[in-house]
Amino acid sequence: MDCLFCKIAGGEIPSKKVYEDELCYAFYDIDPQAPVHFLVIPKAHIQSVSQVDEAAAPVVGHIFAVIAQVARELGLESYRVVSNIGPQAGQSVPHLHFHVLSGRDMTWPPG
Repeated sequence: MDCLFCKIAGGEIPSKKVYEDELCYAFYDIDPQAPVHFLVIPKAHIQSVSQVDEAAAPVVGHIFAVIAQVARELGLESYRVVSNIGPQAGQSVPHLHFHVLSGRDMTWPPG
């Protein structure tokens, strides 16, 4: 499969790793939108939130536990978690990923 994030998780493309285990990989965004901006992806290829089914739900739950753990380790008291679904919403890589942003005030509504 020719997926950018599969290649990053597989070590074929270098990244600045934040966290890794058998199910997911977290790395700093190459174009950060906040002082702290990392992504967490499943190692298994899932296209987006719209493709999450009961079989993938445990992996997504695990990813949110990892987000909370990494946020604590980085001392983040406040942060935003975002997943874009589809091109109109800004999803540029068709692999499920969660952006974690912190270190600045976040506006609402976003976008």
